[in-house]
Amino acid sequence: MEPVVTVGLDGSRESLAAAHWAAGEAERRHLTLRLLHAWPLLVPEPTHTPSEVDQNYWAKRLVHNARTELQAHHPSLTIVGSLIADDAQNALLQAAAESDMTVLGSRGLQAMASYFLGDISMPVVARAERPVVLVRAEQEEGPQPTPTTAGDVVVALKLHGPCDDLLEFAFASAAARGVPLRAVHGQSLPVNAYVPWGVDHEVADEIRQDAQKELVRALRPWQEKFPQVKLVDSLALESAAKAVVRAAEGSGILVVGRRAHRPALPRLGPVAQAALHHARCPVAVVPHQ
Repeated sequence: MEPVVTVGLDGSRESLAAAHWAAGEAERRHLTLRLLHAWPLLVPEPTHTPSEVDQNYWAKRLVHNARTELQAHHPSLTIVGSLIADDAQNALLQAAAESDMTVLGSRGLQAMASYFLGDISMPVVARAERPVVLVRAEQEEGPQPTPTTAGDVVVALKLHGPCDDLLEFAFASAAARGVPLRAVHGQSLPVNAYVPWGVDHEVADEIRQDAQKELVRALRPWQEKFPQVKLVDSLALESAAKAVVRAAEGSGILVVGRRAHRPALPRLGPVAQAALHHARCPVAVVPHQ
C-alpha cells in the first residue's frame, strides 16, 4: 500500500477538525490522505440499491462531504475514502499499522485545558504500532496554515535508551513544515542537590552539564541527517512533564514518545499523559523501543 495519512471520521466536529489538520500534513509530506469511517453495521459492498434504502447511505455521505470540503482547500492532494465494517477501535488500529501516521479528533473540556480521551482514542494511542496524532476541534476549524506560520515542532526527550523513531518523526515534521525543532528535556533534581537553605548550585550545575552533553550526543546524528532543520535544545531542571507542557505553548505540534509494549499491556508514561491532557497544540505520540 502506498504511504498514507489516515484520519478517523465519525461525523463529529472534532473528527472534521482532525481531517483538516491531516490534510495539511499529508500535503506537506506529499502523501495520500485516507478518510476512514468504521461502523460494524455497514453492509457488504457493492450495494445496488437506491439511496433511500441504502443502509450505508449516511456513512457514504459523511465521507463524501468531508472529502469534498477538504479537496476544495487542497485541490492537488490525493484523498481516498474508506468504509470499514468493523468496530472503530479495531479498524483504526489496523489502519495505524498501515499508515505513516493516524490522526484523531479530540474533544477539549471547557472547564480545564485538557483532552477528553474516550473509549476509542486512548486504546488507539496506547496500542498503535505507528504515530498517532490528536487534534482539538478549536485548533483546526478550516484549512491548514502555511508551513511558515505553523509554529515550531517540539519534541520531548528522555535521554535514556534509544529513541530513533521519535527523533526521526520530529525532525521529519520540522523539515516538512520548514520550521525550527525544539528538543526539550526535563530532569528533576535528586535529593542530594538540596540543602537546608535551598538548592546546591554546584550539584545542580554538574547535573545540568552532564545532561546537556547527553542531549547534544543524542541529537547530533539527526542534525547531520536533517541539516536544513534549525535545532534549539532546551534543558530544564524540573519535572519532565512540566517542562514539556510549558515548551509546547504556541507550538505547531508536540511530539512525545511511548515505549512499545506487548498489546496486552498498553500504557502511556507520565510525560505522554501530561501532554495529552494539558498541551493545547496537536500531540503526536510515537511508539519506540
